[in-house]
Amino acid sequence: MSSSVRLFRDQKYHELKGQCIQQRRLFEDPEFPASDESLFYQSAPPRTVEWKRPKDLCEDPHLFVNGISSHDLHQGTLGNCWFVAACSCLALRNTLWQKVIPDFNEQEWDPKNPEKYAGIFRFRFWCLGEWTEVVVDDLLPTMDGKLIYCHSNVKNEFWSALLEKAYAKLAGSYEALDGGSAADAIVDFTGAVAESVDLVQGKYGEVISEQMKLFEDLLKVHKRGGLISCYITASSGSANEAETEMGLVIGHAYSVTAIRKLRLGERLIFSFKAEKLFMIRLRNPWGKREWNGAWSDNSEEWKKVSNSECKSLGLTLENDGEFWMTFEDWCKNFTDVDICRIVNTSYFSIHKTWEKKMMHGAWAKNSEPLLNRSGGCFDNRETFLQNPQYIFDVEKTEDKVLISLQQEDRRKYKKEGKGDSIPIGFEIFKVEDNRSYRLHRLTVQERVATSPYINTRTVFLKRILKQGRYVLIPTTYHPGITAKFILRLFTDVPSKLRELKADKPKKTCWSLLSGYPRRVTQIKIHSAEGLQKQDRSGGADPYVLIKCENQNLRSPVQHNATSAIFNTQVIFYRKNIDSPIIVQVWNSNILCDQFLGQAVLAASPSDPREQQTLQLRGRGRREAAEVPGHITVKVFSSDDLMEL
Repeated sequence: MSSSVRLFRDQKYHELKGQCIQQRRLFEDPEFPASDESLFYQSAPPRTVEWKRPKDLCEDPHLFVNGISSHDLHQGTLGNCWFVAACSCLALRNTLWQKVIPDFNEQEWDPKNPEKYAGIFRFRFWCLGEWTEVVVDDLLPTMDGKLIYCHSNVKNEFWSALLEKAYAKLAGSYEALDGGSAADAIVDFTGAVAESVDLVQGKYGEVISEQMKLFEDLLKVHKRGGLISCYITASSGSANEAETEMGLVIGHAYSVTAIRKLRLGERLIFSFKAEKLFMIRLRNPWGKREWNGAWSDNSEEWKKVSNSECKSLGLTLENDGEFWMTFEDWCKNFTDVDICRIVNTSYFSIHKTWEKKMMHGAWAKNSEPLLNRSGGCFDNRETFLQNPQYIFDVEKTEDKVLISLQQEDRRKYKKEGKGDSIPIGFEIFKVEDNRSYRLHRLTVQERVATSPYINTRTVFLKRILKQGRYVLIPTTYHPGITAKFILRLFTDVPSKLRELKADKPKKTCWSLLSGYPRRVTQIKIHSAEGLQKQDRSGGADPYVLIKCENQNLRSPVQHNATSAIFNTQVIFYRKNIDSPIIVQVWNSNILCDQFLGQAVLAASPSDPREQQTLQLRGRGRREAAEVPGHITVKVFSSDDLMEL
């Protein structure tokens, strides 16, 4: 893994540590100095902050005391409960936190060899698709001899304070961490795929069927190592950090530490009047102030269940600040949930594995329309297709596709007043089966999916798509905005995701000899009706074959139909404009396919562009004898190769 790690500010941990040990001094980071500029970018501190090393704050400092746990953390004075919630989630999974805190044993204080300590630490974050190593010194901001930001509930444990310092360095300052999102931090810790769900908008508190779907989804995510956090958005009348009458804190990120579906024994079915309980366990990053409804610490529900039953059901509480709720209560009391999926791409796994493709891209402005890559959302019809375009294939009859579009972290621009995420989203179009150049105009293509447009770092979409070729267009909401992004696509079988860069076929030495295309033609075969019956049951298994010059393209077979909908799209760049395009209908057969008829198209730019129905004829030129059946098509032709 180390070979693919980028060094933040090009600081080499081992080199710096070696120099400090040799010179018998403790590291002081020139890139993130122990001064106010590392703390704030606009508001000055209320009182003087003193920067102290762990050895000045306690007798026996450690990175970890009795291992790492989600209960090690307290928030401090910064509005970053979201960071603490993300750390709580991270601490639940060894495989994840050991990536963020590499070689943790080597970094730990060694009381037997104090001369090996150099006051330098390193952490890794997943930044826009690559692991980035950040080096920090151990000078931490304090007042009255106490840490003012994230700290452990054990006085001599420092992993969370040092991790927060590294994260603040990445963001530009501690103040830049004020008011972020737990999902973003979890993605930065893990490279997970983030999805935000609005529980109110989705009516999860009211519609039981939706609630059960969400429960099964979250249960699966949690079982497969994903991380989940939730919060209550402040409404216009309520303030952040206020408490609801049920004891929950508004605007405050809670981490989900367990999800259980419990089958109750006979005695408990009688007590709870239900065969199953759907339960969720949460933790408040403050480690105190808890839910006071059903299943809260001293509620009636616990009195009905014996200690041994609690144990066998897994209804246990590990620590303070942790509490159980029914899933229904959870849906009714929280407004938002952030789901971070660790998408499994391993070939050696018992769970479903995904094929992953990742592309780095950018929205970039250019006054030349063909070079502009910042066209704004679909509403900007004139410029929309000037965005980056990516093509991919769905090889199966249908496939579940996960798409994540993530913009760069903009917190580092907070000093310039530009630290907010920009509204982004994407569109997906089903396009011609043989398209390999950029789209210049939408004609026969089918708009099959639109993501939400939202000013969050990540936009996520799950869709089931039918077999065929697709173009995905990531956009900013407004045109003319520049930013970097990564696009990740997960499918069941490889998708061949790639960027479309060329506008038309390239002129080469070979094309000078063999001829360069003079016309582009797009055809959509909508359907075939009234075909000749081919089997005893009175059906047929038709497909269409489209021939142009030396290219043949074939649609999927439609089974058992004398009238079939194909919706097959193709595009041809034609050198010989006098040679017609032939659309043939065939019947698929085990031994030998039967010809059912054809239509011959001149496909010239002056032909009508509306949908037309054509009579099928026998083989030969246009005047061949009619045969049963007709096809419905749309044809677009242009002598400007960049019109379509």
